[in-house]
Amino acid sequence: MKWLIIVLVYLHLSEGLERVILKRGKSIRENMKEKGVLEEFLKKNHVDPALKYHFNEYNVAYEPITNYLNSYYFGEISIGTPPQNFLVVMDSGSSNLWVPSVYCDTAACAKHNRFSPSASSTYSNSGQTYTLYYGAGDLTVMLGYDTVMVQNIVVTNQEFGLSENEPMTPFYYASFDGIMGMAYPSLAVGGTATVMQQMLNQGQLSEPIFSFYFSRFAIGNEATGWCSEGCQAIVDTGTCQLTIPRQYFDTFLQAVGAEEYNGELLVNCNNVQNMPTITFVINGAQFPLPPSAYVANNDGYCTVVVEPTYLASQSGEPLWILGDVFLKEYYSVFDMANNRVGFALSA
Repeated sequence: MKWLIIVLVYLHLSEGLERVILKRGKSIRENMKEKGVLEEFLKKNHVDPALKYHFNEYNVAYEPITNYLNSYYFGEISIGTPPQNFLVVMDSGSSNLWVPSVYCDTAACAKHNRFSPSASSTYSNSGQTYTLYYGAGDLTVMLGYDTVMVQNIVVTNQEFGLSENEPMTPFYYASFDGIMGMAYPSLAVGGTATVMQQMLNQGQLSEPIFSFYFSRFAIGNEATGWCSEGCQAIVDTGTCQLTIPRQYFDTFLQAVGAEEYNGELLVNCNNVQNMPTITFVINGAQFPLPPSAYVANNDGYCTVVVEPTYLASQSGEPLWILGDVFLKEYYSVFDMANNRVGFALSA
């Protein structure tokens, strides 16, 4: 059985393990702070990370980009013949593949690798365009078809988006070029075939299963009762933080002793070891998240890596997003054939 296993440094393909290039980059928050634009952006824009799902009656989500205010992880893929390389976020919360293109001349595109259709002998144009929506603006892409390579997995005639216009914020400050969505096909804007679909259809995978490994609800010992009437959670490698429903957010900050200042949630670095462990109870199993997981220490400057979610789930229940803060603690397996997600404690 072939699985696509993204494990920070390994991709399980064919008969063996091949190294996948995943880099830990400086966060967009850090880049924007260095340039002196973070505080103004936070004041003008509140971006709900749940906007990327865009729930509606048709169960279709218009893809935004990814959460862009903290750490992120991205891998290298290539598109075209000969290959043109791109760093992309491998996002379990979206389904479209897009990269910057030579059709885009904004500052954000100029700073990144751009796909050139004329440089690829296998490229074809669909003539269609669509818009990807996210909290701070819109991203317009043109649809094209070409060969996509993820290590030695080769997908031919893969539909993908070529950006035509990328706003300065946030993309100019991102170290990655684009996004490779890995969620269900029903979430793909325009009904495009996902990379995972094409891998399966072309015999590159025997099962639609992939997993992530990143190295390395109760608060403390008391149950919160927050989800006594039900909650839903999205396991999303494209969201960096742990997101908490707005109605619980202030209580959470009080419980962990965080204070908001200039858009950041500050805590005393000397007190991190005394902060409570957050325990998620999922299907009867407990998944603890220690303070070392949800607090970032940047040279003695400690912040809580969480943010609020304002949108509810499709059923109206409070919505949590278990992003990289959670996933760094647990090996996660996405079994799309059986509609299930599994977790195991990271080694």
